[in-house]
Amino acid sequence: MKPTKVLIVLFLLALYNSGVAQHRDSLTTKVIAAATNKFPITRTFNIEYTGSGAYNFTSELNGVAAPAGRITNWTQLRASVNLNFIQTKKWILGSTFTYRRSSITATLDEPISGVNSSIKDDLQYHSSSLNLTRITKLFGKTAIVTGNIIIDGSEKKFERTKGLIATTLILKANVKTRLGVGFLLSFDPSAQVPIIPILTFEHRFNNQLLADITIPRYIYLRKNIMKNGRVSFGTELDRTGFYLYNRDNSGDTFEYNQIDLNSGLSYEHLVFNYFIVTLKGGIRASLSPRLFDRDQSYHDPIFKTKPDPTGYFNVGVSFNPFVKRSR
Repeated sequence: MKPTKVLIVLFLLALYNSGVAQHRDSLTTKVIAAATNKFPITRTFNIEYTGSGAYNFTSELNGVAAPAGRITNWTQLRASVNLNFIQTKKWILGSTFTYRRSSITATLDEPISGVNSSIKDDLQYHSSSLNLTRITKLFGKTAIVTGNIIIDGSEKKFERTKGLIATTLILKANVKTRLGVGFLLSFDPSAQVPIIPILTFEHRFNNQLLADITIPRYIYLRKNIMKNGRVSFGTELDRTGFYLYNRDNSGDTFEYNQIDLNSGLSYEHLVFNYFIVTLKGGIRASLSPRLFDRDQSYHDPIFKTKPDPTGYFNVGVSFNPFVKRSR
């Protein structure tokens, strides 16, 4: 495959990633779990399937307008495992593994030399991380500091080692409201912004509605329904990243990165006390999709694209054998 075709294939893929906060027994540990697990994936065993409607796109290659096209089919299968090896009142040591396989079919409005007008491909991505959390006190408040070492890659090989440090200071925690502030520091050349402020806010209203906000992760209004169900309405922000290679044995490696903004409804239902079935649907908008040389920066892109918003759905099942449930 020529480099131009590699670029066309790359920008077509959008990935979906999801996560939730862990639950604990006491109010203090609930606050700690919420603050330390907003970014990591926290369901023990999780598998999900995502698809989207067809959508159009425009693009630029090296700053020059490239032919537009249409994504006619996009689906993704995702699996993850999240385990804590050591957990005390002050320390949590764990690991996360994620695998994603995405399938895509697209057509181009205009032919390009060396590129078929119809493109179909499957791409694989995996990441593994070691996570260490320290729970301490700062200014008399509970403070949580989490460090992550992440290794990711494709089905061909490991590609990049990354690092994350997140810190959150719990300013308020009572029966109705909890509030925390902090920041996320990323040691990753593919990150759009290396330092991100964090705001976590949760408030229970008298009508049993729950405002659940973690900026920049998500903004949700939630409500428990029936005995074991929960419905949520809001917006979630997810990051997409993966690798693709020139197929002419040149050894060139490219990295693709974008932000997915998923807005709509979700429903979760607890089954047999340890399984959670999740259904999601709404509108997905992909922000700032860029392709760049693996050895260069996200801010020095080779290729940029602008996809139209489209509808999406997600079906998932998780198994959480170590979570204690109140009866």
